[in-house]
Amino acid sequence: MHKSVKEYYGEILKSSDDLKTSACCDSSALPDWLKPLLARIHPEVLSRYYGCGLVAPELLTGCTVLDLGCGAGRDVYALSQLTGSSGKVVGVDMTKEQLDVANKYKQYHTEQFGYDNVEFLMGYIENLGELGLGNETFDVIVSNCVINLSPDKEAVLKGVYSLLKEGGELYFSDVYADRRIPQHVRDDKVLYGECLGGALYWNDFLSLAVKAVFSDPRLVTSRELEITDEKLKEKTGNIKFYSATYRLFKLKKLECSCEDYGQALVYKGTIPGHSHSFSLDNHHKIDTGRIFPVCGNTFLMLKESRFASHFDFLGNFEHHYGVFPGCGYEVPFESGAGSNTGSCC
Repeated sequence: MHKSVKEYYGEILKSSDDLKTSACCDSSALPDWLKPLLARIHPEVLSRYYGCGLVAPELLTGCTVLDLGCGAGRDVYALSQLTGSSGKVVGVDMTKEQLDVANKYKQYHTEQFGYDNVEFLMGYIENLGELGLGNETFDVIVSNCVINLSPDKEAVLKGVYSLLKEGGELYFSDVYADRRIPQHVRDDKVLYGECLGGALYWNDFLSLAVKAVFSDPRLVTSRELEITDEKLKEKTGNIKFYSATYRLFKLKKLECSCEDYGQALVYKGTIPGHSHSFSLDNHHKIDTGRIFPVCGNTFLMLKESRFASHFDFLGNFEHHYGVFPGCGYEVPFESGAGSNTGSCC
């Protein structure tokens, strides 16, 4: 599949207008704070953007960031403005034609930003260990609609885990399906290049993430994709595809479910652009100044990461009260003593 993906993104696609799905985010859907950053990026770099989401999490100033499957570098150049001169952004891609465009405009963006803090490497995201990047090097790793193109997604996740610092996170957008993809869809070169053939069944992704030691993946945003080509729509049948953004924290103490330790936190309202509230994921919107009860995992995600100074933390892990209420898990046992009073079942 590597060869066909290289051909699709290096030779067949000339701009995002050539795509056959609604995967790419249009300009009207972009948040206002991102538009000035993109306005400083060269038009040719922007035209070669094939991502399906936004991969710019909060608090990147001074961070070391890795972009998996960076393509022509749109996200790298956007992130470099967010990290500032004290940070660094490294982009990795396997397609020479894409990297040629990214490197072509390095000097242009250095003049635009007033500093040079980006680097582009050619390589495969399944083999991150071969790039000489060093374990526990990155604060944040991002990817925009690329992991689905990899034939070995488990290797990607394990490589990411090794490269992240403790408390770092993988923040990435990708395409998922509502069921496992049949073989004829996986084998279609166009469907694969369009990020549909390699899309993971969402539940299989969650299992892979946990297997790679990313306990408790958090869904941030999602939207259903439209297949705009009638021939491709016929091939995919009733399969539904979604663009979704997840954040996965590297924290060894995380548990696989949300456990209740009686903890809470208070958001100070100090994260830039989030003065009134902060959303960790799609079901944790934390209002400024309000005591917000949380499970042990959420407590750790914020206390043991770059977010720590923006919160006050209440409680510890001394007392366990079972599963955190409302997190989708229930005690599996029957309530009450039941009608059988004997010792046998």
